[in-house]
Amino acid sequence: MDRAEAGELLARELVQWRGKRPLIVAIPRGAVPMGKIIAERLDGELDVVLTRKLHAPGNPEFAVGAVDETGWTYIADYAESAGATPSYLEHEIAAELETIRRRRAWYTPDRAPIDAAGRAVIVVDDGLATGATMIAALHAMRARGAQQLVCAVPVASTEAVAKVRAYADEVVCLQTPAFFHAVGQFYRSFPQVGDDEVIALLVAASRGPARGAGDNRQT
Repeated sequence: MDRAEAGELLARELVQWRGKRPLIVAIPRGAVPMGKIIAERLDGELDVVLTRKLHAPGNPEFAVGAVDETGWTYIADYAESAGATPSYLEHEIAAELETIRRRRAWYTPDRAPIDAAGRAVIVVDDGLATGATMIAALHAMRARGAQQLVCAVPVASTEAVAKVRAYADEVVCLQTPAFFHAVGQFYRSFPQVGDDEVIALLVAASRGPARGAGDNRQT
């Protein structure tokens, strides 16, 4: 499986939303290519929801929580045992909010986020390990007035799905493997998605075909 195939498979599972003007919001960066495919197949709109995971001390791949664009935070119940002290979390939250501010300025410099009020909103990520960033994204979209809130992912740990269900009206997950170590292990191809690719995809979704991206910004 690659992101294109995952997007097509998720779109088939979400076909009941076609014709209902769904808003598809992808969590950057990896989910945006999938989100564009889903938006096209469902005749929906594409946008991004900006959340960032809070990294465990000494283990940047492991999330102890997440923060959304408003500063709302989700802190996992195991954060303290993973070494995330209150002072550490305060610093981590500030750093990730700065990344969110930069990305908002890059991704949608000329417009506000698409209005979610009263709409079916499908939040897409390329996988859930802990579920932290998805929880923050779902909370953000609920706060923005989503009427129906769907979490859509190709793969997730069973623990993450259980945690996310409390924040969504529906969870669509293609696979919940028994042995889950990292999202990338379930993809045949899992290249990093750069900021310029995200920008190009958003432009293509709103204004027609993009003209290609330059070198990737990294954060």
